Amino acid sequence: MRSRWIVTLLAAALSAASLAACGAGGGDAPGSAHATVVATTTQVADLARAVAGDRADVRQILQPNSDPHEYEPRPSDVGEVAGAGVVLRSGGDLDAWLDGVLRNAGSDARIVTLIDAMTTRRGEGEADPHWWQNPRNAIVAVREIRDALISADPGGHAAYTANAAAYAARLRGLDRAIASCMRAIPTAKRKLVTDHDALGYYADRYGIEVVGTVIPALSTQAQASAGAVARLVRTIRAAGVSTIFPESSVNAKLTRAIARDAGATVGPALYADALGPQGSAGETYIGSLRFNTRALAAGFTGAAGRCQL
Repeated sequence: MRSRWIVTLLAAALSAASLAACGAGGGDAPGSAHATVVATTTQVADLARAVAGDRADVRQILQPNSDPHEYEPRPSDVGEVAGAGVVLRSGGDLDAWLDGVLRNAGSDARIVTLIDAMTTRRGEGEADPHWWQNPRNAIVAVREIRDALISADPGGHAAYTANAAAYAARLRGLDRAIASCMRAIPTAKRKLVTDHDALGYYADRYGIEVVGTVIPALSTQAQASAGAVARLVRTIRAAGVSTIFPESSVNAKLTRAIARDAGATVGPALYADALGPQGSAGETYIGSLRFNTRALAAGFTGAAGRCQL
């Protein structure tokens, strides 16, 4: 499948190059937005839209509830990147597939890898790519996005600066609200089990113990062995974990089986690797963290409505 994908992308390269050559100013056409931005993930795209406002056109590659670890690029992605003035990637192995797209697009866009601006946590001997689970990292990302957009479109300096400042203020308020909510829950009850190791930054920031994960890895491409599953069931029982949380972009079949064997409840699916579709509680970055926090607080305490965010 990988070889067919490479052939397909190569076949699309000529078309992508033609699109880039025909685009005015790297994606700007008469009467269009002042800059065209391509973002790899749903979270990065949402942050970019908050900074761009009406001044720039933000397009995202990944779709809601999709698994970035499993994504296979399409020829249309090459065309999008070829016509962009700025390309925003989340970074780490989460969107490493973008490398092939960039090679085939032949783009001269400004490439910004957001994880490079973060103080990363380590997991399995490598940097954990899920940096956005801490809103303080999202504030850093907003600054990086602002600077990239100003570089591509200097005339939008005032708009991008104002948009970034307003959104960063909202993120600081969100961070304070989540921290207040979690402080109200006894430390002994803040024990987390999810599908894979995607909420480490959130757990570190808000004092939550990650007891275990169904897939014991930073990527959903890994698989749990029978022995690992049995150990997790024993760990859940010993730790007194009452609720296990699946993730919106991962099949929850194994999670449900583990919960049944461990005598735990299956909580609402969290927005871990991707945001949700339009109209869902997780359609925006801020909305996803609000939803996750309310769900976690209810699962930790057994009392819905514990957090009002």
